[in-house]
Amino acid sequence: MIMKNKSHQVKSRMYYYFWGVCTVAVVMGQLYVGAGYRVMAESVNLLSHTLVGELVGGPNNGTISH
Repeated sequence: MIMKNKSHQVKSRMYYYFWGVCTVAVVMGQLYVGAGYRVMAESVNLLSHTLVGELVGGPNNGTISH
């Protein structure tokens, strides 16, 4: 009995282009969401520090200067 060598699956260039573009799109999306989250967190922190300062220490006592 003669065994034939199984040939490996040959993928076209389009396969690699497709998955490369998908990978770049996912990474860019993650960076976009991360940047937006950081901006939102800074805004919430500023708002909460301002409100706490108003409630606890009067108009200018509790605010954080940047």
